Amino acid sequence: MGHELGTRNQELGTFMAHIVAIFGGAVSGAEAAFQLSQRGIRSVVFDQNVLPYGKIEDGLPKWHAKLRDQEEAKINQKLNHELVEFVPKCALGKEIDFEDLVQNWGFSAILLATGAWKDRPLSIGGINKFIGKNFHYQNPFIYWFNHFHEPNFSGQNIEIHNGAIVIGGGLASIDVCKALMLLYVEKALKNRGIETNILELEKGINRKLNELNLTLEDLGIEGCTLYYRRRIKDMRLSPIPADSPEKLSKIQMIREKILNNARKKFLFNVEELHIPIDKIEENGELKGLIFQKTEIIDGKSIPIKNSEKEVYSPMIISSIGSIHVPIKGIPMKWQTFDIDQENCCRLRGFKNVFALGNAVTGRGNIIESAKHDRKVTSKVADEYLVETGDLIEKKVEEKTSSISKQINNIFGQIEKLNPPNTYKPIHKN
Repeated sequence: MGHELGTRNQELGTFMAHIVAIFGGAVSGAEAAFQLSQRGIRSVVFDQNVLPYGKIEDGLPKWHAKLRDQEEAKINQKLNHELVEFVPKCALGKEIDFEDLVQNWGFSAILLATGAWKDRPLSIGGINKFIGKNFHYQNPFIYWFNHFHEPNFSGQNIEIHNGAIVIGGGLASIDVCKALMLLYVEKALKNRGIETNILELEKGINRKLNELNLTLEDLGIEGCTLYYRRRIKDMRLSPIPADSPEKLSKIQMIREKILNNARKKFLFNVEELHIPIDKIEENGELKGLIFQKTEIIDGKSIPIKNSEKEVYSPMIISSIGSIHVPIKGIPMKWQTFDIDQENCCRLRGFKNVFALGNAVTGRGNIIESAKHDRKVTSKVADEYLVETGDLIEKKVEEKTSSISKQINNIFGQIEKLNPPNTYKPIHKN
């Protein structure tokens, strides 16, 4: 902890009238804590892990070492404030019951910055029975990719096969294709007695092969293929909003440029306007997928009748986005939290519970998350908390006792979870 829980400044005028709970300490949670601290509002940040880095730690492929260090440093800096308490290893829905939190803990507001840790299911009946065999989802695949080389790695091993199918259309799916191509080429070069590594190849597979006067065909590499249900220019590869026809045209060119640069550098294949509709199963084994071609009509992806085709592959990876892990007591709408977007992303049915970041956007873009966090947290602080703060201020004498009880109650609840000496410090005292 940045400072002892015992020094709570409980006397009127020296403690804050508001204490906000934030669940999730990564990009979204840290930004929320920072926005609150800049307004003199105290917060308690709970995280399910020992450290608050979330998918920055394990969701980014390992070649993003510099970006990972930069983002983790930003998180540390934002949590390094005397008005911010960090409580590790406390997951909402596990160590902390949501309904008990809302009813009994006494926080002025609760911000859900829990992110999106669960892969969006691929809508093909029976496909999940092949998980861990020749079918994988993006999140466990990237986790394996980041850690399988470690001597003490004890997770499930993933066998890599040439000619993999990747289902997706965003930056994360490009990362999956990139990881596969790096693994293919590293192994093929090693078989030829040519030593290299992932970080060297990450500078450009095309450049390395040009230096060696080799091609993928020479190495016997078919490569992976990314299948996308819309056009390349529709891919979510840029966070810039397309709020006008002029901007849309420019952004579409940017999307195509990003994808084409990645293809040129890492040599993977792309099939646009294809949607998977069924699996190919033979003798109890997954052998591939059946795709149907699509067309874009009035901005919608429409399947074309009688355009089905079978694509055989020994490996399939679904990278179609991430969703929330359901938490008991939190209302859901389809696969996301049921929130009122127009009312500060307030959780429906709850006056003082709000969601932000990937918990709302459903995308893992760091810039998008931080922007959304600032917007929501600022509105909560400047509108909701100001309104309730005014009510408190009008009845200061009446509220002195109850606010003291509120603070005692909150930290009493935290102390039940973990004795103060077990907290992991994020910043120096």
